[in-house]
Amino acid sequence: MMRSLFAAISGLRVHQTMLDVTANDIANVNTIGFKGSSVSFKDALSELQQGASGPSTGLGGTNAEQIGLGVNLGAISIRMGSGATQSTGNPNDLAIQGEGWFRVAPIKTAGAPPTFGAANYTRAGNFTTDSAGNLVTQDGLYVLGYAATGQGPPPTFGSTDTPIKLPATATAVSIGQDGVVNYVDAATGLSTALGQITLAKFANDQGLTRVPGTRFIESPNSGTPLVGVPGDTNGLGTLAAGSLEMSNVDLAAEFTNMIEAQRGFQANGRVISTADQMLQDLVNLGRG
Repeated sequence: MMRSLFAAISGLRVHQTMLDVTANDIANVNTIGFKGSSVSFKDALSELQQGASGPSTGLGGTNAEQIGLGVNLGAISIRMGSGATQSTGNPNDLAIQGEGWFRVAPIKTAGAPPTFGAANYTRAGNFTTDSAGNLVTQDGLYVLGYAATGQGPPPTFGSTDTPIKLPATATAVSIGQDGVVNYVDAATGLSTALGQITLAKFANDQGLTRVPGTRFIESPNSGTPLVGVPGDTNGLGTLAAGSLEMSNVDLAAEFTNMIEAQRGFQANGRVISTADQMLQDLVNLGRG
């Protein structure tokens, strides 16, 4: 009797977690670059009532008899599929077509070049510029790239992380599929390559750890980032300027998950009610 109560309680807990994850996904259905999550369960320990036995002379073998003791949370996995691409017309908005993450970070110490704090990774490309002309996220983190070292053609770039900083005389700023940032100098009228935005990819994207602001950080199970530029031989995707990648949350699937979580919770609650009624009947028998 008590086994059924505790098994049902474990079911209530994991279905509550499933509903929590689903609620967070639905809340972020319009969050730029958001990645939804999915929940899986696994059974808990099983109590052995009778062990298995092998065949003997004149008798066949028998299987083990076990009673399950409930359910545990198996995993909360991040769905890394791409969201829909939405055109905005804003040249500072960028969407990644294919694999890769934007690399953003705070400046740790100023200098030439500056040193950066720990890199964050995001698919939310709704960038803007600060008062100094730096390309930054909505939270003020700097978008990392490589500075142009020669105008070419084609232009050449360094290999040291640097902010993408537009000069005050920059006009007609454009960002190509390869991440190269070009502008027209208002003073000279010449087109100039400023820098190239970098991307990163991981051996295990699902191993990344979420942090606030639709960003992720490296974890021991994500692997180290492979840094490159859009469209390179590492298999990194290309950029679509004037577009944003929206949330990959599927509302139809989330509502289905919500119903499943609700029904699972109700069913486990019914088990508790039934077990309680059986205990009450047992007490009443004792009184009789």
